[in-house]
Amino acid sequence: MRNLKLAIFDLDGTLLDTISDLAHSTNYALEKNGFPSHPVEAYKYFVGNGINKLFERALPENQKTDRNIARIRDLFLLYYDQHNTDYTRPYEGIPYLLKILQSKNLMIAVASNKYQKATEKLIKHIFPDVLFTAVLGQREGIPVKPDPAIVYDILKIANTLPEETVYIGDSGVDMQTASNCGIVSIGVTWGFRSREELETAGANHIADSANEILEIINC
Repeated sequence: MRNLKLAIFDLDGTLLDTISDLAHSTNYALEKNGFPSHPVEAYKYFVGNGINKLFERALPENQKTDRNIARIRDLFLLYYDQHNTDYTRPYEGIPYLLKILQSKNLMIAVASNKYQKATEKLIKHIFPDVLFTAVLGQREGIPVKPDPAIVYDILKIANTLPEETVYIGDSGVDMQTASNCGIVSIGVTWGFRSREELETAGANHIADSANEILEIINC
């Protein structure tokens, strides 16, 4: 890719395999409130649109109320803040990928629908040696992806144009976010969603490994 200056990554399902910690934390909050829990695999289709939507999807059909979502959220936050690195790990090849991008003087950023505190904590804990230009998660008053607001904030921080940027994520939400900003997208198949979802959402490129990202962007 010519004139590439910035690579924006989704977090959950793209840089990090967070699904077990998200599942265990949500199941803890559900069970404490008397609701049934779910298998870990089910959470791959619950996440992606912010934590309130996660809780709404996890609750029984007749219990999806604002009050119940708030109850689950309160317990989840207490538990997840203490356990969000129990099982979470970077995907294969990701640390090397970030090292190479950094060595090529490309700016690296994170745009996540995970709430801001946890997004920052995980990045600092797992990638302490990577210099991120921006690490943005879900923030009060800012709409979640696929709304482009979070990406526009990153472009402003990086002083970079959409045509100088690539967006990398694992879901249709990510591909829609990139499209809404006029940014080239790379969908990754190792995350929480399927290749078919990425294709349907209009991914410009699809990578099956971290090394393929380097090939796509000619790094």
